Formats: sequence, C-alpha cells, structure tokens
Amino acid sequence: MLEVDAIGLDEIDHKLLHTIIDKFNGGPVGLETLAASISEESDTIMDVYEPYLLQLAFLERTPRGRVATGLAYQHLNIPMKKDKNNKTDQPGLWQ
Repeated sequence: MLEVDAIGLDEIDHKLLHTIIDKFNGGPVGLETLAASISEESDTIMDVYEPYLLQLAFLERTPRGRVATGLAYQHLNIPMKKDKNNKTDQPGLWQ
C-alpha cells in the first residue's frame, strides 16, 4: 500500500537512484541538478533520502557529486556498464 520495497526504499528513493543511473550514467551528479531532475528540494534529498541510501551503501558522496554504487544497480536489477579496460565506470563499486 505504501509502495515500500523489502529493504525500506520508497518511490522517491527509487526515483532518485534511477535518475542518477539512467539520466546521469551512474553519476557523479550535483545535488542541485539531482533535485531539479526529480522535482524535490535539495534539503529534502540531503536530510530525508540520502542518509538511508548512504547507510545502505547505495549512494556515495564525492567531491564531484552523488554516485550510485554497485549495490544500487544490483538492488534495482540494472546491469552496470563496463569501460574499455573491463573495469566498472564507477569508483568503489562491486564487479
């Protein structure tokens, strides 16, 4: 009824992760850009949604912006893109 998945992610959590992965190729993406993309306030993302995604290790904060981790891809059943050297495109991700 509340559209919360088995590990506690709601519709906005999924929207945030899908936006980073689909629109911004996994990141990095700045907080303001991300907020504008999903029509949420940046403070709401930072204070409400990010802490749990960071705790689950689905999201990383980098100096260049937010990055979806391999665990996020795995949870959403989205295959990760590989670069030319057969390494993941994202830092700190599972392979």
